[in-house]
Amino acid sequence: MKQRASLFFPRNRILILAVLLLAGWGCGRPKSVSEEPATTDAVITGEVIRTPLMFHPVKRDIPIRDYFEYMDSLTAALDSLLHYPVNEYLIARANPRLIDSLADTDYYIRMERGVFTYDPQALIALHKGDSLLIPDSGMVAGYLDRMAATVIDVNIPEYTLRIMEGDSALYAFPVRVGRNEKKYLAMAGRKVDLRTVPGSGTIYRINRNPVFINPSDNKPYKVTRRDDGKVTKLPRIPWLDPELNGHRYGQLIHPTTNPKTLGKAYSNGCVGLSEADAWRVYFYAPVGTKVVFRYDLKTVNEQGDTVQLKDIYPGMKKLPAPVVAGLFDSGSPNPDLCLCLP
Repeated sequence: MKQRASLFFPRNRILILAVLLLAGWGCGRPKSVSEEPATTDAVITGEVIRTPLMFHPVKRDIPIRDYFEYMDSLTAALDSLLHYPVNEYLIARANPRLIDSLADTDYYIRMERGVFTYDPQALIALHKGDSLLIPDSGMVAGYLDRMAATVIDVNIPEYTLRIMEGDSALYAFPVRVGRNEKKYLAMAGRKVDLRTVPGSGTIYRINRNPVFINPSDNKPYKVTRRDDGKVTKLPRIPWLDPELNGHRYGQLIHPTTNPKTLGKAYSNGCVGLSEADAWRVYFYAPVGTKVVFRYDLKTVNEQGDTVQLKDIYPGMKKLPAPVVAGLFDSGSPNPDLCLCLP
């Protein structure tokens, strides 16, 4: 039987290592994370001596429901082995096909191929026989510089979230935003303004184990009805909780299982993305990443023309700044929950 090639690095690594070495990524032969490093980081006349490249072999299939715990155990082992910090985000940057693989678990992408998925968390994130490149100190330094220049930019009336790196837009994703209305929500215990509030700040926390709650009756969702009418379990894709203007408004950035709602004012204030896009945003937005929610009615399209957008929240531009308190400022309701429909 023909063996399946490794997802992230083919079994014949000689050619790849030669390319990596020519690119200046490291020196010496590849090492397993179970081996002691041959060198340590040192600074000599301003130059960092890099550690040899290492590969981590995946010895069993890792489903999405176990993915985060697996990566936590890997980074904990690396923390005791290496003399520079390596976390899940840095490993993902060094292995971009990992991000592609998780984005490819999107229910609708799989359905386009004729594959129905009832339990998204059972899909395999890492396959037995895969190898993960562990970035060396020089690679880490470069990734950290890029991460420091990253901004999650949401233009509310454009229904668009961009991942910006400096002045460059790496990605532009369609999103849904809050409805232009006020509604009593049982979870909040009061009437809530459902408009998505503009402001600037950072990613305050990340929830890897989110729970969708029906805001009308405060009951959790265990399954979701997809746009095609089929019912599935909910995915395990992290939610991002931004702090804007010094407040936590409960405007989470999270996936929706109903992408027909994208490009609309549909949510209870959260910013919703497709499952694939939510995975990509997650890997570019660790805690501390800069975030801007803006309300710009004029934008420039790809052809360089200025476009006037529809004013979905009449009067929003006249407000000097949002004055409502954030839903999560006082710790209630539970920030692990979402005031939105899936």
